[in-house]
Amino acid sequence: MSALLSKMIPTDFNAKGTMLENSMFEVEKHANTQLTVEQIYHAKAIASQTNQLLLDVLEEKSKLSADDFVTAMGQLMHYPVFDISQLYAMAPDFQMLPFTDASKYSCVALRNADGDLYLVFANPFDVYLQGKIDLIIEDRVLENRPTWVLAHHKDLSAFLAHHETSMRAMDSLTADVTETHAEQNGIEDISLRSISEDTSPVVKFVRSTLHDALKAGASDVHMETDAHGLTVKYRIDGVLSLEGGIQGVAQAEQAISRIKVMSELDIAERRVPQDGRFKVLATGAEGKVREVDMRVSIMPSVFGEDAVLRILDRKALSDEAKGLSLETLGFEPDIMARFRLLAEEPYGMLLVTGPTGSGKTTTLYGIISEINHGEDKIVTIEDPVEYQLPGVLQIPVNEKKGLTFARGLRSILRHDPDKIMVGEIRDAETAQIAVQSALTGHLVLTTVHANNVFDVIGRFTNMQVDPYSFVSAINGILAQRLVRINCHHCAVPDTPDSALMTKSGLTQSQATEFNFKKGQGCGQCHGTGYKGRKAIAELLCFNDEIRELIVTREPVRKVKEAARANGTRSMREAALDLVKRGETTLQEINRVTSMV
Repeated sequence: MSALLSKMIPTDFNAKGTMLENSMFEVEKHANTQLTVEQIYHAKAIASQTNQLLLDVLEEKSKLSADDFVTAMGQLMHYPVFDISQLYAMAPDFQMLPFTDASKYSCVALRNADGDLYLVFANPFDVYLQGKIDLIIEDRVLENRPTWVLAHHKDLSAFLAHHETSMRAMDSLTADVTETHAEQNGIEDISLRSISEDTSPVVKFVRSTLHDALKAGASDVHMETDAHGLTVKYRIDGVLSLEGGIQGVAQAEQAISRIKVMSELDIAERRVPQDGRFKVLATGAEGKVREVDMRVSIMPSVFGEDAVLRILDRKALSDEAKGLSLETLGFEPDIMARFRLLAEEPYGMLLVTGPTGSGKTTTLYGIISEINHGEDKIVTIEDPVEYQLPGVLQIPVNEKKGLTFARGLRSILRHDPDKIMVGEIRDAETAQIAVQSALTGHLVLTTVHANNVFDVIGRFTNMQVDPYSFVSAINGILAQRLVRINCHHCAVPDTPDSALMTKSGLTQSQATEFNFKKGQGCGQCHGTGYKGRKAIAELLCFNDEIRELIVTREPVRKVKEAARANGTRSMREAALDLVKRGETTLQEINRVTSMV
């Protein structure tokens, strides 16, 4: 826009150009209802002399009707045009562009019946307008970019005035509902309205931190104290990013104390770890208020206490679960086909392993969604219940009330299940019951923490599970990681240096087969070069040979050889395949997978 105007409206006016006659506009009869660049040139000079808006001067001197003037402006500036009837035929989207911003900038977001987004504005000579609006809506536009459309400023003002009364009524109603809901349930309100009304700097800081974390799509919020104050970091796509903080040790202590009060923890106890939970009220993109769970861990440190808040947005997770499948998680076709065969077995145990945050539970939900046909009784016990699945009995662990994984699993077996999901095997008792369940005609889906599929064997041995019972029950083990994917908006061809390739275990001849790419960083990926994550996995399917090697306690090397002969590929190989296709970088797979 600015480039176009710089050509159309020169800034170096000469003396004659500034002393204008109105005859320029009188000579033109405008029978064709068109505007010219020369007319804009002269109108700008008049506007600079009279301190008027260029748009107002141009319309006055053009002698055109309001409709004809906007049409002519659209033709000259190459914008589509809406009249007042077209404005009212569409629905305003004040979630995309809030009403206050629409009024401030004389620009409104509209959607037609097909959901297409239009940004309607009145002044095409405001060269900074589109940049301001883009900054406001950039996090809310997910797919197609909006279409910019011209409208007469009086039509736009009338349209906004028409919606002002209803908007105020809705704001009042939303505020009343939010306050009532929060008061009745003791839930923290982190809406922009409540943040703006906070008088306490500490309360405002905590609420705004949580609000921004939800908006950014963070999975965790880290509040780290140091000698100077408190630092805030968000975990986004599995990686921590520095977001800000506060200065001053006293303010840092107050912020942590605020978190402890919200979690109903002991604010006087600062020497031992504490765990708690609380809920907040957040407003979604559709304008509906929803509850979001926060799981809190407080840990003493040298400088005071650190807090980590795990965000459990059940509504967002439930929406994701509706279309959840192994395809959406990004698994390779061969892995998916073999994993599905294991999940279709009538009995046995199917294990998913990996570190915290590697997507284990999401994978189990994905396979449950695929095998849930309504013919089997599926029961889960989890801590906490992250996704809500229709037709599945989901039981949350409550250790304070005595409902542990082991006790819950015993009760599930009396509930006539066909398939059981155990959120995590943490102790020997749960492991024993899970193995016995798999041996007595149930399909058991569960997770355990281990680095790879072979380390799982050692974990169960350490939990005193009989090796023969374990190998008889187990059908397969899937180990997985989540790898960040190059942002497709800014990814460009890249040539890694020789040191990086040597570190990654690649030779120069092997590198010729790779399509190396790397994201440069843009607004779409918040400057990281990565946008989204994809699962990589290694799958160990058990056969008689592998079972015999485990029972006879053969070296792990022999088990790996037998597994490879049976089709098992390592996660490192799967990660290198992504690099070869240009989907991620060597730096990213080196961060996630072992280079040995």
